[in-house]
Order: sequence, then C-alpha cells, then structure tokens
Amino acid sequence: MTDAADSAGAWLSGRLPEMEAPLRALVEVNSFTDNPAGGREVGRQLQALYALAGLACEVVPSQRYADHLVFRSAGRAGAAPVLLVGHLDTVFPPGKFEGYRVEGALRRGPGVLDMKGGLVVIAFALRALAETGGLARLPPLRLVVVSDEEVGSPEGQGIIRREVAGAQAALVFESGRANDAIITRRKGTGMLVVTAHGKAAHAGNAHAEGANALWALSRFVDRVQGLTDYARGVTVNVGKVVGGQGKNTVPDHAQAHVDLRFETHADAEALLAAARLAAAESAASVPGTRLALEGGVARPPLEKTPGSEALMQAYAACAKACGLGHGEAALVGGGSDASTTSAAGVPSIDGLGPRGKGFHTVDEFIEAETLVPKAQALARMLLAL
Repeated sequence: MTDAADSAGAWLSGRLPEMEAPLRALVEVNSFTDNPAGGREVGRQLQALYALAGLACEVVPSQRYADHLVFRSAGRAGAAPVLLVGHLDTVFPPGKFEGYRVEGALRRGPGVLDMKGGLVVIAFALRALAETGGLARLPPLRLVVVSDEEVGSPEGQGIIRREVAGAQAALVFESGRANDAIITRRKGTGMLVVTAHGKAAHAGNAHAEGANALWALSRFVDRVQGLTDYARGVTVNVGKVVGGQGKNTVPDHAQAHVDLRFETHADAEALLAAARLAAAESAASVPGTRLALEGGVARPPLEKTPGSEALMQAYAACAKACGLGHGEAALVGGGSDASTTSAAGVPSIDGLGPRGKGFHTVDEFIEAETLVPKAQALARMLLAL
C-alpha cells in the first residue's frame, strides 16, 4: 500500500493550480438549493470532472431540485464497498454572495468550503489513483452527490441509504475544521409544526363562549421549552409563533414552529414523546382547545461507535502522513448526510473537505494549501481500505 500511496501522493504534488481551476468554475455557478438550473450546471461540471475510466455515472432526476449524481466503480472482487458522500447545493440565493476570490492563501466564495472544495478533493484523489494504477485495485467505490443537503436531503437521504447498503465505511466531505479535526459526532435534528385549534368568540360580548388557541399554545411553548437539557445535549427552540386575528376576538387558531436537537437516538424518541405529552397537557388546561403535532426527526444523530472510532484512527494516520492535523472534532450541533450513513449501521466520519471557516456566511473561505494534502490523505485512505 505504501508504494501505491506514495505514487498517488507524488502525482498530486504541485497540482494546486489544476485543482483550483475546476473549483473556481464550480463556485462561480450559483447552486442554491432552490435554483435547480444552477445546480444542474454544477452537476454537468461534476460529471466532466469525474469522467474517469472505470467510474460510471448515474443521474437521478429530481422534480424539485437539481439532479442527484451517483458514481460507481467495480473495484476489487469480494471487497465491501466504500461510500463517499458530498452535495452540490449551497445556501445562498442568486445575488446574495457570488464569485470566486483569491486573497493570498485564502479562496473565498459561496460553497468553496461547503462543500465544492470537498468535491474537488474527491475528484483529484480518484484521478491520482486512476493515473497511478487504476481504480480496480481499490474496494468498489460509490460516490453520492446530492442536490438537497442544505434543506435536510429530503430526496438525497433515500439515495444515500440505497448506496450505503453493504458498505464497510462512509467518508463525508463536509467543511474541513480547524486543525483538520475529524468529525465523529453530530447532533440529530428535528422539527415540529404545532397547530392549536380553539373556538372564536367576541372578546367583549361572548368571551366565555370562546376557547383561546393562543393561550393553549403559549402553555405548550412554556412546557416544551422546558425540555431543554444542556447536560444531555438536548435543546428545544420555539422559533416562530403565529395566530389570532385581532385583540377583540378570541383566537381559534395558532401555530408554532419548533426546532429540536439531540445527541442520541434514545433522546430523540424521548423528546418527541415528551413533546406529545406537553401538547396533550396544554390542550387539557384550556377547555375547548386541541393541539395537533406534525413533523419529527429530520436527521438522526451521528453517534460515535467502535467502528467509527477505528475508521477515524485509520484516516488520522493517513492525514498525519500527509502533513495534516489528525485530531477529533468536538460535538457538532448541525446535521449532515453522515448522520444518514451512520444510522444505517455503517462506520462514518465527516469533515474531510479542505480546511476553512465561515460556512453559511459571506465570509466563507478555504485555506488553498490544504487541497492537495486532503486529496493525498483520501488516496492513501482508500488504498488502506
């Protein structure tokens, strides 16, 4: 493995300008999740970038988003597949944050870190391996690039679950962290839309005949916010409440939007059960009202397992050999598609894209000098697997 890894690493050495050219082209196309035309153009660029002998591409059409992409190689007979995961969509609508800028050692632009840089890292690692011996000596590879990750991968999760089946490992190329810390844990995410129903009445002439939906909902808000438990990493945030039509009318309708975060599958189940109980108790406390809940877990948590610990240590050794940091990241509050691969029982690690900061902000950047060593580390890792 060492000779092959050294050969791939040598091929990549000095190729930063070659990596930066497609990165610039990808970043300069707006691929906001709800801009499918831009996303499809990025998809076309990726198909060209990943056009390697032995790597087949399947385009998975979408009616709402840009098409999703799945690349596959046959690989070594009898070896369990390795799944690589990325996404082509970004969070910035057209006109909000555009263009690709060079500022010394930094490269700025929408998606340069989250996560077009990671897609370029994967492409050049595979190209290096193809140029120095072919992909056939590797385990079978499956690369999934979804177009809806920034909104929770409503379509992408199903594609990822299909492709991760039977895999030995999943490597996810979200934004690289400070010191190249490897992500092994992410909070799960959930959402609830809670609708309170009551009975309208005139606030002056028939107040007693009404059932105040806002009152019932406010009691729910107080109860559900109280489920936050920082020690366990459980948080509940009621971020939006609407209802009523005027101060002189008892409101018959109100609605709240609730964000849920949790570290374990068990806490997710307990939190949803507690929210349902809070709704029932709140409605019972205001006669004539009822509360209906919709939603649930959007993304399961990425929980650390013995398998992901071993995978992290294996990747850390490859990263160290390429001059990168190789520690473990602290718990991350936001979700990613690594949560989907982990929930399928496959050891998963995340944050393997180029090092940078500012994802989801107009200050987003990568440290360009990390593009080559990140690709070298991936090539070495794939050979080790």
